Amino acid sequence: MSAERTGEVILEVKNISLRFGGVRALTDISFDVREHEVRAIIGPNGAGKSSMLNCINGVYQPQEGSITLRGQTFRHMNPRQVAEMGIARTFQNLALFKGMSVLDNLMTGRNLRMKSGLLAQAFRSPWCNPLGWGGAEREESEHREVVERLIDFLEIQAHRKTPVGKLPYGLQKRVDLGRALAMEPQVLLLDEPMAGMNVEEKQDMCRFILDVNDEFGTTVVLIEHDMGVVMDISDRVVVLDYGRKIGDGTPQEVRANEEVIRAYLGADH
Repeated sequence: MSAERTGEVILEVKNISLRFGGVRALTDISFDVREHEVRAIIGPNGAGKSSMLNCINGVYQPQEGSITLRGQTFRHMNPRQVAEMGIARTFQNLALFKGMSVLDNLMTGRNLRMKSGLLAQAFRSPWCNPLGWGGAEREESEHREVVERLIDFLEIQAHRKTPVGKLPYGLQKRVDLGRALAMEPQVLLLDEPMAGMNVEEKQDMCRFILDVNDEFGTTVVLIEHDMGVVMDISDRVVVLDYGRKIGDGTPQEVRANEEVIRAYLGADH
């Protein structure tokens, strides 16, 4: 992506340190993310990549530092509050509802945007509401339209009623992406979205990530081990090693960084 297409800083991570007892998972990590860019976080296993995403989306509470989204700084936020601020997340290990259909899994991503309370939802029952009146039904119909558009976008129309647990792994990852997109996030955090995929599945996922970034204008932060993927689709890359930042820049700059080469990429890159 050209520099002209990336905007101002939308997310800033500043001096984040995270400890578990005496173990330092992250030490004084700072970087920023610009609007509409694809920002990659790379590093060896145990470098602190997933811990960093967990700090951003409120799963972990860092002991030091702060995270700022669109000028609003937060230090102690839970995942729901972070989601309400516009940050969605997929996980390395799928957390889908395997017995539910693709459509219903994506509908769970709309929960934060549903205004109808439990009482209104109850009135959807034909026993309570034989005439079908009430805002809850209309609201669900509107949310379903959003989900149906995502199903078309992700090219999973043929599987919309299929229980997710019966789908191939690559399609399950696509559903996981769709559920996060259903939240209409400003920033999308992807934790190894291509882990365990074959070459064709990776190509498809790369295409969808770039389309999400281009068509929806969604800012993407991703962890990925496949360096070919990282170099092909990322605007900028931050490199972690043993919980410390050792590199930050364009893919070309990172590829030429001697410390990164020693720590991660290897001398043949």
